[in-house]
Amino acid sequence: MNALDLLLSLSTLMLLAALLFGQARAYPWLAGILFTGQLVLLAGSDLPMAASVALEIFGQPVGWQLDGFGRFFALITLGTALAVTVYMGGEWGERYQADGHSLRWLHAALAGNVLAMLLLLSSKDLIAFFIGWELTSWAGFLLMAQGGERALRAALRYVPYAMGGAMAVLGGLVLTLAWTGTLDLLELSRVMATLGNAQLALLLALFGVGFSIKMGLLPFHLWQAPAYAEAAGPGTAFLGAISARMGLFALGILLVKLMTLTRVADLAFIEGLFSARDLLAWVAALTIVLPTFTALKQNDARYLLAWHGIGQGGYMLLGIVMGDATGSAGGLLHVFNYATYQAALMLAVFAVMHRTGTADLNSLGGLVTRMPLTFLVMLLGIIGLAGLPPMNGFVSKWLVYRSLMLEGQPLLFLMTVIGTLGTILSVYKLIHNTFLGQLRAEHEHIREAPWSMTVPMLALVILAFVTGMAPGLALSWVADAQAALGLPVLAHTLGGIESPRGSLDMLWIVGVLFAGFGIGALLFYGVGGRSKRVHQLDNYAGGHFLSADVRYHYSDHFYAGLMHRIGPLYRSSFTWLESAVASATDLAASLMQAWYRQAVPTLTLLVAAVLGLGWMVWR
Repeated sequence: MNALDLLLSLSTLMLLAALLFGQARAYPWLAGILFTGQLVLLAGSDLPMAASVALEIFGQPVGWQLDGFGRFFALITLGTALAVTVYMGGEWGERYQADGHSLRWLHAALAGNVLAMLLLLSSKDLIAFFIGWELTSWAGFLLMAQGGERALRAALRYVPYAMGGAMAVLGGLVLTLAWTGTLDLLELSRVMATLGNAQLALLLALFGVGFSIKMGLLPFHLWQAPAYAEAAGPGTAFLGAISARMGLFALGILLVKLMTLTRVADLAFIEGLFSARDLLAWVAALTIVLPTFTALKQNDARYLLAWHGIGQGGYMLLGIVMGDATGSAGGLLHVFNYATYQAALMLAVFAVMHRTGTADLNSLGGLVTRMPLTFLVMLLGIIGLAGLPPMNGFVSKWLVYRSLMLEGQPLLFLMTVIGTLGTILSVYKLIHNTFLGQLRAEHEHIREAPWSMTVPMLALVILAFVTGMAPGLALSWVADAQAALGLPVLAHTLGGIESPRGSLDMLWIVGVLFAGFGIGALLFYGVGGRSKRVHQLDNYAGGHFLSADVRYHYSDHFYAGLMHRIGPLYRSSFTWLESAVASATDLAASLMQAWYRQAVPTLTLLVAAVLGLGWMVWR
């Protein structure tokens, strides 16, 4: 049994174990050990990793082989699964069961997602790819539906998107086989060059729609935030961190490995001015900006972060679409970086919910003295999400920014900067309304989250900090992914990159940053004035004494002026578009149901005959 066989066998074993023993107290720790073993196996094995199992379906060979691109996503998948499994292993899981939910099915849904994603990431041909794609979609639905009635309603909203995307992908698969005679990915990367522009454009449209739905790109994004936010706590963290990135993985295979970005750029809508590649870049840019500012209007911390998950995917796609070593490295590195701090942030939000019973930002505040470790996790997480040093989010965004400037894309660069501004505004709202300001009287006796919850959160932000200070640790995996796709590989050092086109050394940046913090602390504590601590419920500001009955913590309708400006745009465009799509889907479903149930077969024969005659006349 080779490494990939063992990896897939362990994932299958974990799914069976979750179904049989998922409710047992010892299962999360066993699962954590097995996830750790899979990570070690995956990181230490030579590439490519080929499975010994091979099938044949409809005369087409079906197999699995993991290269550097697939391994990069697999490492993130297993690492995130390990963190959320440990999080579920103690007090959170006990509360979840006490509230009447099934911990067995939650563990099984997580294990099913990991297995499905590994099958997708290691697919050697489009049949294996489609099997993994569908398993990933339905395993994702199962995980989304675990949070209760609201979660199930939000998950059902995903179903028509998933089915439509699956049909588009299947249509692309059938046309690919008809036009090329093969579904093997290696062979397709050679024969795709023989297809005409019209054929290539149709395949790009079909596959692109299917993959964009999973990734949540505009305009197929409206399902994602509710479906992810309403899922059970650790499930939300896993979905937000890596599940949607399966769409990015598929787009990478399609755009870079099969079609090549050069051919995509040749598909011109306006000759010499606007190509399919430009369209993808602007879809990515709009995905950065519009969902990010939608996050500003959210008063539920889960929804705020879920909307950011959609926006951050735009940075990833934009970097890959640039196609150069710097941009593609930034886009891929952002997948890893985002997973670390997004999972940490979501787990921190659910730690606050675990103690206070709410994620409503208008009902929190002042928790920094009650939950200092959770506050630290959120502080470091939002620094990463905002793309500021010393966290790893700064590095990947810097690479994308640098690529846009070097490739002469000032408008796209401006869009990314606007997106970052919106991110900074909304994450400030998140931490301010949760941890800063005046403590509410009902939260005076709140305690820190238990160690089973704080340890995985802290581990994730420590990883985000370490790979921010020494990004070369993660860039080694990124380089393998670039090489597997056929992209130019970014030369890197432990601290970042050294290039005539622009260098980055995070070891120096972090060193200078901490030296400044050290000097400031020395001045404040050594030679500064003396300070006096006061209780959060007995405070003083602006010439007024603030007691528990005086609300001094402004949080309600945060950024109300900005929302006044962008709210009408949201309601008149996104909401209308989703309503139109939903109405069209309902109408089509009703017509198909009426057609299926109609009792007179002669009508069916008549319509078929008319259509057949019309087709023959047209031919």
